[in-house]
Amino acid sequence: MTSETHLRAENILQYKFADVALLQEALTHASIAATRLQSNERMEFLGDAVLDLVICEALYRRFPEYLEGELTKVKSAVVSRKTCAEIATETGLIDLLHIGKGISGRASMPSSLAAAVYESIVAALYIDGGFEIAKAYILRTMNPKIDVIAADSHQHNYKAVLQQHAQKDMGATPLYELLDEKGPDHSKCFEVCVCVDGRRFPSAWGPNKKMAEQKAALLALEELGVFPSPAT
Repeated sequence: MTSETHLRAENILQYKFADVALLQEALTHASIAATRLQSNERMEFLGDAVLDLVICEALYRRFPEYLEGELTKVKSAVVSRKTCAEIATETGLIDLLHIGKGISGRASMPSSLAAAVYESIVAALYIDGGFEIAKAYILRTMNPKIDVIAADSHQHNYKAVLQQHAQKDMGATPLYELLDEKGPDHSKCFEVCVCVDGRRFPSAWGPNKKMAEQKAALLALEELGVFPSPAT
């Protein structure tokens, strides 16, 4: 590893390594290493575990209203290969990866390599600086991704939002009632309403029961003031 790469890496990571050999190992791909044991593969294994723990704790604390399944869904997207690769690319980390000629000659870097270098760097920070150093780096780079992913996961899932609100603030679970259905078998419409703790909210029609339930949940959220109604 050149001194230029060393300095660029520490600048990106905002951390100065006590053991530079750890940084070098984290930035060395198996295609260029003398043996696979001298590549970043073992660090990728450790970094993945550290990343999982940090993100699980962050989501647990940030979203106290999320149920286990929702936390799992967001976490899976946050720690995915896609997200890790995006961070490695956006921060310039991937440009510092030491790779063999067969890979470097490709038009674009495989996302698996970009994701692996992010996880390897997490491990290097953990070994060299401890858990808090690794955690600070993960949260600094992952927080913007968490916000976007969490927002997208609930964009149209009004039933999930209503369930969270009802259980947290009303101590009850929403119940959906099928009120009516119209049309021929191949093109039915369904009317559904939702009740929470004995309170019935306005009904909604949809081309299937699932869509009708989502619309009914949205009407309930608007009436409860959780979401602003179109009239306001």
